[in-house]
Amino acid sequence: MPNGHLIQGERVTMPVRVRDGTACSAMFAVRAPAARAVLAYSGMDVAEPVPGYAVCSLVFVRYVDSDLGPYHEFGVAFLVRSPVGRGVFIHWLPVNQPFTLDAGRSIWGFPKVLADIDLSLAGRTRRCVVRHDGQLVVDLTVKPGVPMPGRAGATNVDAYTWQDGVLRRTPWDLRAGRVRSRPGGAVLRLGEHPIAEELRRMGLPTTALATSGIGRMEMTFGEAEVIG
Repeated sequence: MPNGHLIQGERVTMPVRVRDGTACSAMFAVRAPAARAVLAYSGMDVAEPVPGYAVCSLVFVRYVDSDLGPYHEFGVAFLVRSPVGRGVFIHWLPVNQPFTLDAGRSIWGFPKVLADIDLSLAGRTRRCVVRHDGQLVVDLTVKPGVPMPGRAGATNVDAYTWQDGVLRRTPWDLRAGRVRSRPGGAVLRLGEHPIAEELRRMGLPTTALATSGIGRMEMTFGEAEVIG
């Protein structure tokens, strides 16, 4: 939209920018048939880097300075096949602030819900505890690992979302600094929430393929493109 989007009486212009944030992620190999069943509602198909296995990423972010304000976010995402190669499908995306909730759902179709997200980012480990509707969803601790070279800190990603029968693709541009990564490095405890039960059916908790941490990041979100 040339004039942006009106969210809670405020005009959000495009692209939306994140000027400062911190993030951690853990990637897990999960059973592809179970992951495919979880994403059946969207019509997207998981990629199988190894036959029979898909990749599920659990991500937590502290947005310090962004066009949508400061907030915490947790994400459940899958590596998927797309018409232009591989992309990331966002399956569940709790946040802790109502403005970013409304913006995310209205502008991009992100599956955002309000949740309690407790982040502990000081020290050698990073921890995220997510509770939704009074239930524990996940308790995830990440050990980010060794410093990565500068060229590892920039990437472009196509993020896919599905909402109300509409599939959308949103381009992300990420510039990251102070990146650390390692094999393994995650400790995951699941609660009794329905999302936790979905993760169990796919084979979690198990040893992570890899974990990473971003000490400082900048991001740009473009307009969503309706593709189905």
